[in-house]
Amino acid sequence: ALTSSARMEMAVRVHQTVLSWQPLPVKRVHIPKGPDRAKLRPLGIPVIMDRCHQARVRAALEPEWEARFEPRSYGFRPGRGCADAIASLFTILRRKTAKRVWILDADLSTAFDRIDHSRLLAAIGSFPARDMIRKWLKAGVLEPGKGFAPTDEGTPQGGVISPLLLNVALHGLEEAAGVRYHASGVHAGRTMSGCPALVRYADDLVACCHSQQQAQQVKARLAEWLAPRGLAFNEEKTTIVHLGQDGFDFLGFNVRRYQGGKLLIKPSTAALRRLRERLSVEMRALRGSNAMAVVARLNPIIRGWAAYYRGGVSSKTFHALDYHVWKLTYKWAKHTHPNKSKWWICGRYFGRFNKFRNDRWVFGARDRIDDHGAVPYLIRFSWTDIVRHQMVAGTSSPDDPDLASYWTARRRRVKPPLDNYTLRLLDRQRGLCPLCTDPLLTADQPQSPREWERWWLTVTRKAIAHDYLVHDGRSGQRAGPDGDRTRLVHASCRRQIGKDGKPTASNPHAPVAA
Repeated sequence: ALTSSARMEMAVRVHQTVLSWQPLPVKRVHIPKGPDRAKLRPLGIPVIMDRCHQARVRAALEPEWEARFEPRSYGFRPGRGCADAIASLFTILRRKTAKRVWILDADLSTAFDRIDHSRLLAAIGSFPARDMIRKWLKAGVLEPGKGFAPTDEGTPQGGVISPLLLNVALHGLEEAAGVRYHASGVHAGRTMSGCPALVRYADDLVACCHSQQQAQQVKARLAEWLAPRGLAFNEEKTTIVHLGQDGFDFLGFNVRRYQGGKLLIKPSTAALRRLRERLSVEMRALRGSNAMAVVARLNPIIRGWAAYYRGGVSSKTFHALDYHVWKLTYKWAKHTHPNKSKWWICGRYFGRFNKFRNDRWVFGARDRIDDHGAVPYLIRFSWTDIVRHQMVAGTSSPDDPDLASYWTARRRRVKPPLDNYTLRLLDRQRGLCPLCTDPLLTADQPQSPREWERWWLTVTRKAIAHDYLVHDGRSGQRAGPDGDRTRLVHASCRRQIGKDGKPTASNPHAPVAA
């Protein structure tokens, strides 16, 4: 990571080279593609100066296209995500009388690597940084052991601006599929009767059709529209299914209509299998470690997975996973203490460690005490409340100044997966630090279980339990302007205030904290 002075020098250098910077080739890196580690996904990692310039160009280009993008495009867009795509499908298919029951579940083959440059640049038009974007597209790649290779198509998956360019290249997909919306009247924004409805997240899309024939027609039209843009369907992952038979998987969820017309959106079987395998692998790797290592390793995984799937019908799944984790921890304890009885093991590692839950089978590290004087313990999936996600409205974008109040209210309604006590404090403070008035947590939420896991590790856990956020206003301390009550503040703001509640010499104008 760059130091503060290095960041300042980088910012000055970026400003000085706005017109003269020449993009450099990206570095080719391969990472595992999905659960099958034999398949690799090629990434193109730009140098840090290119990333800075790409972020600058994206900040100028994105608002223009946000005003034009189609309403049911949710991938790589500010204020939108996987939860909105799933909620959109639920809105389309939830009624028992819903007629769009034939589903085209499609995936584009290597979309980032095959985008046609001429079509993309034509779509961008007369944007001032068009030449810079062209140079990034033509910069080439450097791959260890193979050297330099030119790039005649595609945009590097790993570049800051690449996701936006993919959305620009795919703009118009809904119109090509035959989707039409009411432009005015009481049904404004709704899909016209008889038309298919298409939901897209990046290069994954679902077209909800009235008949199998219409689904086949939509697939043919889209294939014809994609071909000049250098894109094509991945036939292995593209299927046409009936909603009431096996349903379909999308973004880790299974969407299916059951007997009686009930639509349920649950964690997919494949996602469950991947999680169980990962938990088993982690527990085998932790053999020989202590209980605290088990708690520290598994808690972020559990929190991340539960946070992502809390918007679906996941209650039974969460309880089943709790039982799976219990079996893994009990087996780990038996392996750690092969000569001890089951009664000794249960007494050593299991108990009512969560004082808010009447559960005596919670796994904990009795030999450790945290900062609050409690035993660190393993949380449960089922402790995460099921919260229905509120879908973003129509074509709303955070870049629209007329919708500032809408997005402020929306961020308050979308609750992060935190404990109720902290959520009440966040709500009371409108999510702002009372000392600097900046948001306490980032606005955009993660888009996968792994991202939720990293979010908990790098943002929430450290922020609330350790460094960046602290509970300010404890008893025995001096009261602040809003009285003697607990508040959430940034730790960086808290450090600007002395222990006695007075401003420090480094920040003499800092407000007095409680």
